Amino acid sequence: MRDATPQINVKILTILGAIAVAVLFFFGVIFAIAASVQAPLTRLSASLILFAVGIAIAYYITRKPKTVVHQVELSGRMKAAPLKCPNCSASIDVNQIKIVSGVPYATCTYCGNTFEVTEEPKW
Repeated sequence: MRDATPQINVKILTILGAIAVAVLFFFGVIFAIAASVQAPLTRLSASLILFAVGIAIAYYITRKPKTVVHQVELSGRMKAAPLKCPNCSASIDVNQIKIVSGVPYATCTYCGNTFEVTEEPKW
């Protein structure tokens, strides 16, 4: 079963961000209206700052994550070789391979060892 905690955190951040945007916009409007009565420069600048922060938070919570596609060009016919943990020799699930800074790393589900996946030379 997959861990749903990251997805819950994202939803909570989105909800809290939407509430913060609503509050900031509300006070931005209040300060803009109050600027017509007294101290217009101070209250208008406070209103603009509140609107700017609200827009920044709205942008942050609505942006989409970038999708990175790695394409591999192979020189010939390739055959999948089983991947084994160098620590305990257990088979590694391909879903446990993660790309970190362009380097593939695999995590063993049995012993928890994380290692770099390298291609052995064929000679």
